[in-house]
Amino acid sequence: MKTLKTLALASATALSLLSFGSFAQSVSVTDSTLDGAESQIAAMAHQTGSQYRITGASSNNFVRMTAEINSAPSHGLKN
Repeated sequence: MKTLKTLALASATALSLLSFGSFAQSVSVTDSTLDGAESQIAAMAHQTGSQYRITGASSNNFVRMTAEINSAPSHGLKN
C-alpha cells in the first residue's frame, strides 16, 4: 500500500511539472496600429524571456490583438 501511495505521489508530481513547463499565457492588447499592438506583446514576452504567437487581431477604430506567451520553445513562436 505504501508503494502505491509513493507511486501515485511521484506520478502526480511529474504531471504537475510537465504541465507547468508547457504553460502558455493568453494576453490581449489594444493600440492604434498593428505594429504598435505587436510591439506591446513583444515587450511583454521580452520581459520574461519568453516567445509569443499572435492568435488574433481585429481593427475598427483601434487594433485589438491577442497572443499566447510561452516560455517553452515551440515552432511558430516569435521572440
